[in-house]
Amino acid sequence: MSRLGEPFEIRGLKLRNRIVMSPMCQYMVDAEDGKPNDWHFVHYTSRAVGGTGLIIIEATGVDPAGRITNRDLGLWSDEHIPHFRKIIDSLHRFGAKVAVQITHAGRKAQDAVPPVAPSPIPFGEGFRTPHELTTEEVRALVDKFAQAARRAVEAGADAVELHGAHGYLIHQFHSPLTNRRTDEYGKDRTRFAAETIRAIKAVLPGDKPLLMRISAVEYVEGGYGLEESVSFCRVYRDAGVDMFDVSSGGEHPKGAAHPYPGYQVPYARVIREQVGVPVIAVGLLDQPALAEHVLASGSADLVAVGRGMLRNPYWAIDALRALGDPAPVVKPYLRGY
Repeated sequence: MSRLGEPFEIRGLKLRNRIVMSPMCQYMVDAEDGKPNDWHFVHYTSRAVGGTGLIIIEATGVDPAGRITNRDLGLWSDEHIPHFRKIIDSLHRFGAKVAVQITHAGRKAQDAVPPVAPSPIPFGEGFRTPHELTTEEVRALVDKFAQAARRAVEAGADAVELHGAHGYLIHQFHSPLTNRRTDEYGKDRTRFAAETIRAIKAVLPGDKPLLMRISAVEYVEGGYGLEESVSFCRVYRDAGVDMFDVSSGGEHPKGAAHPYPGYQVPYARVIREQVGVPVIAVGLLDQPALAEHVLASGSADLVAVGRGMLRNPYWAIDALRALGDPAPVVKPYLRGY
């Protein structure tokens, strides 16, 4: 058996293989109330049928004004729970496990008037200047994250992923580029995320791991690098994160200058080695041999695929078969293989 096809277990989460579907926003026009609909049901269920081990449901706002756009999902109300449960039950039926990525877009919330942020610095040209959160408003957001995590669990999620990457609100707090505060959330740039992690862990059952997506480096002068991201990963590990989903960039309209297959893998390896927790590698890893190399070389514990799964819902089956492994083909599709 390939490394890609091996089972993986962390806390009570047992995966049939080491393939992860990255969270990718669908921006569906008819999802303005934040509730997933038939599109999302088919989109996610087809990837479960396609053999994926862990499916991470796309960025889900903890507040209506905290979504990237008004066409994104949300879990700010108990009314959202049954809509998520319908999808999660279907994914479980076909053997996949599920995490929900909870997030707040902060200054990158395109439809919020105004958006909010640690400091009143707009993301770029054409973006609104955000309202600087008061200390009390920051503390209130901690609870909103915790309540969204609770709702994800009530909907049947096997894990929760906290979005702390790509220039969204949590990233904005731990970046020196966007956090110019003078209160306790500025003096300690990891404080907001650490408080949020502890609040989520307080409502998360012990058998459900907390994942955190992070940007390991910022591709702009004045931003943080890998050494500092390792230090705040240690803080977040101690606060309760069980596994890091290692990406990069997002704090600035310009990202990596020349991304190439596997360009973020070295960051994942360093965090895995120096922080001592499992990691997910991501970033143009849709060639099965490359995904296998990432795992077999000890750079990561799981491999996440995004664009490759948009092109092919059955990427996991095809990748496992390309590596010579048996694959979880459902009976109606066996004739195709």
